[in-house]
Amino acid sequence: MAARAEDIATPNIDELFRPTHDERARQSFVSMLRKHAIIDLRAAVRRHYESEVAPALSARGAAPATWRDIERVMEPDPLHRLYSTLRYNAQEMCYLSVQPAIERALPEMIDLARDLATHNPAGGTLRLNPQFEIPRYLHALDVHLAPGWVTAEHTEDDVAQGAVVGFGGKVFTGQHPYRKRPGVVAESIAHWIQRTRPGFTPRRILDLGTTAGKNLLPYKSAFPQSEAHGIDCGAPVLRYGHALAEHEGIVVHFSQQNAERTDFPDGHFDLIVSSFFLHEIPLKATRNVLRECHRLLSPGGLMVHMELPDASSVSEYDNFFWNWDTHNNNEPFYTNYREQDPLRLCEEAGFLPADAFKLTIPDAASFGEERYARFLKGELAAPPHGSGGWFIFGAERRG
Repeated sequence: MAARAEDIATPNIDELFRPTHDERARQSFVSMLRKHAIIDLRAAVRRHYESEVAPALSARGAAPATWRDIERVMEPDPLHRLYSTLRYNAQEMCYLSVQPAIERALPEMIDLARDLATHNPAGGTLRLNPQFEIPRYLHALDVHLAPGWVTAEHTEDDVAQGAVVGFGGKVFTGQHPYRKRPGVVAESIAHWIQRTRPGFTPRRILDLGTTAGKNLLPYKSAFPQSEAHGIDCGAPVLRYGHALAEHEGIVVHFSQQNAERTDFPDGHFDLIVSSFFLHEIPLKATRNVLRECHRLLSPGGLMVHMELPDASSVSEYDNFFWNWDTHNNNEPFYTNYREQDPLRLCEEAGFLPADAFKLTIPDAASFGEERYARFLKGELAAPPHGSGGWFIFGAERRG
């Protein structure tokens, strides 16, 4: 049974992050700047393209046919260059804005995480491997422009990257209307599972690329009887996530593992999930991960990945927008991943074609139950991915 958070005397590791007045002001400014770029300027660029650029090209008989054509036309466009510049710099500043407060708190954070890892008051576990080989595709890139991403270690028992990614992510999404608190992806997927598969009660859940577990913990609320596991290649984020879960009294088992090949036995999990993960690794690794999911799923088990929509599921202009990250956000595998058919990837991994699915589901926190019921009946479409909806794909394992 999970311990109650109020029975655990230690502070929450997040509470040790205490920015000054000026630091908070800086973070608010950065959050608003990124919101202006990714929402307001993004919409302005699209209007500009649809009302001026595309008609002018069509009149000359040179209408773009693919997203790459659109990219060639728009990259030198002054409005797009402004949008791109602001978006890139705001992205970097999200993480830079939280670093001073994290550096001040780091010794205390490390002591707290070390103590919780020793005593495990909630009953969870943290399993790290000092000889673990971090894949080059992780340690060679500051993914999302986050310095050090999830693997960099600056001192013994370090948790800095857990804090940088966590608090930088809060600045990153702070003004987005559909991401105001952590775990909304997991809440939305769990809600969809409960509404479409009543009676589904997973014994064990595995979250791939869990970082600090923010999109794992909500599954414990949805399926309290389940045993929750989160794996990641980065030790600092796992230490941080373990400290968070232990303080909250939530039993989670974190382990440092590569999702391409884990040490769990065959058929060990009834539900395997991930969030914003597969597009950040090479396509060869993605295929390995999906094969590993097939091995790890029990008969009747379910795999659900929240991911970027594949290229065939959106317009060519949307493909132009999404693939910006390939060149500008340290995500070089982005475009290659999106060009794949998720259903075909599931089939290649061993799942039956009839058991695979891809769709966009509503954000459970913002869509409303009456509209959700209409969505389930097919009367109402989910909002687009990233604007109130989440693109998911996966498969069931029948046998």
